[in-house]
Amino acid sequence: MKFCKGAEPRKMAAYFRFEVYTPHRAFFADTVEAIVITLLDGEAAVYANHSHFTAPVIPCLLKIKDSKGIWKTAFTSEGLLEVTSHKTVLLSDAAEWPAEIDYERAKEAKEKAEETLKTAMLKFETEAAAASLKRANMRIRARDESVK
Repeated sequence: MKFCKGAEPRKMAAYFRFEVYTPHRAFFADTVEAIVITLLDGEAAVYANHSHFTAPVIPCLLKIKDSKGIWKTAFTSEGLLEVTSHKTVLLSDAAEWPAEIDYERAKEAKEKAEETLKTAMLKFETEAAAASLKRANMRIRARDESVK
């Protein structure tokens, strides 16, 4: 095959199986090129042939690059990500596509969590409210970014 001067052959993308499960449904299962997710210690990108690991996930925007090269975004709550040689699995408390998010409910949850943070006296109250606020903010962000 001949290439123009300075041009290099385009490399084929490698793919892997990615699955997302919540207690209520199988949210996603398909072959993908990449995912980007926020772990407890920072954001991580996973590609085919990634080294094996298991890590906790915090509420975040999950970005999925499908086999056609199109990025999709979804909200995911707390969970556990396992990367192995044959597939990557996310077990999450909740996962929603932006169109599935009840925007008004998320705004109400945010307001309630903010109010609780102002008045809470006990550590477990503030920790629960902070977690609720993080989830609400991520849901709102997922919905807002999808309508841009």
